[in-house]
Amino acid sequence: MNHLLRAACLLVLPSLLAVPLAAQPLPAPAALEGYRSFDEPKPIPWREANDTVGRIGGWRAYAREAQGATASTAPAPAPAASAPGRPAAQQHPGARP
Repeated sequence: MNHLLRAACLLVLPSLLAVPLAAQPLPAPAALEGYRSFDEPKPIPWREANDTVGRIGGWRAYAREAQGATASTAPAPAPAASAPGRPAAQQHPGARP
């Protein structure tokens, strides 16, 4: 059966290749159509950047921004409280009094 199929392909294939196909040009968009060059933001002094981050609430403000909340609508983080007589580093659920 395979030999018969191969023989049929060999008979038909040359006739298919001999038929000229009408070549139609494909519409190709320009490679740079709609390109916008990168606009580098103006650098600011590092102290000014640090002050801005501190004023808006530190890294937590950026985390809230990534979640969709703005820094002005989210509450400010509460400072960590420590128990009397114990440093804050020892405040965990398994700590002994």
